[in-house]
Amino acid sequence: MKIMETIGIDVSKATLDVCIHSNQELATFENSDKGFAQLLKWGYRSSSHPKEHIFIAFEHTGLYSERLSEYLSKKDITHAMISGLEIKRSLGIARGKDDQIDASKIALYAYRLRDEIRPSLAQSKEIKTVKKLLSLRDRLVRQRAGYKASSREQKDILKRKDNELLFKVQDRMIKELSKQIKEIENEMQRIIKSKPELDHIFVLLKTIKCIGDQAALFLLVYTGAFTKFRNARQFAAYCGVAPFPNRSGTSLRGKTRVSHLANKKMKSLLDMCAKSSILYNMEIRDYYYRRVAEGKSKMGTVNIIRNKLISRVFAVINRDTPYVDLWKYAS
Repeated sequence: MKIMETIGIDVSKATLDVCIHSNQELATFENSDKGFAQLLKWGYRSSSHPKEHIFIAFEHTGLYSERLSEYLSKKDITHAMISGLEIKRSLGIARGKDDQIDASKIALYAYRLRDEIRPSLAQSKEIKTVKKLLSLRDRLVRQRAGYKASSREQKDILKRKDNELLFKVQDRMIKELSKQIKEIENEMQRIIKSKPELDHIFVLLKTIKCIGDQAALFLLVYTGAFTKFRNARQFAAYCGVAPFPNRSGTSLRGKTRVSHLANKKMKSLLDMCAKSSILYNMEIRDYYYRRVAEGKSKMGTVNIIRNKLISRVFAVINRDTPYVDLWKYAS
């Protein structure tokens, strides 16, 4: 597709502020299917370019932008959901904030990068549902942990006979939250098993030592069933575990470090998988203690193990074969 025109959209809960790049025409529409249809009709009519060469771009705002993306995907209209930080950092210094100005900036950003920008791929209904359930499960787990910590402290200090109701209600909450968490986990498993291609990827991921159910589900969701990232290095950068140099000229010679711009949840899961590998994977354990004995940084070594796990994940998916633990065959 040769992009000759871009339409930028600033998405909010109730409205869409739209700007056509070439003539800077502005309009506002409802954030609904009716509004989407009106937006397309207005955009195609107001632009001097044929609709086959018009590219639509908008900021990724979670639930608010998801509905628009689904609508455009159903209509086979090429579009891209772009990180707000990416747009902000590309356009220099800005003062103040206005939705129509933001729409104009998004249109400008897309036009400048029209030869490089990658259209968003429509995610399957199953992936979207699992992603929402994972988010809900996380919230419930945090609530349960809060009740557990509070209950444990109170039981150590307070007398049970004087605080029977206090303990009873919290125990019930913990039990009910555990029940709901289990129900969500069962539903996610059911959804994955209902789609053979997703179940196949899930099973492949589980063959890698110390990649459990939750890590496999998050990998499946955040990679879009391994369609969003071309290689392990890209995903490592997304997770905040890929090291980047920090040097300039002759005066700046900083350490190579990971970036704080990351999917923190995925990074946390990879960290747990890496530390689990050190405990239960003989090959990784041997590698870790050998490097530490050489005086290498413990956290630096853990980060290398995170990257090793990501490399194994992408190797297994690209080869479409289960992981083979060669360590046990070594003499």
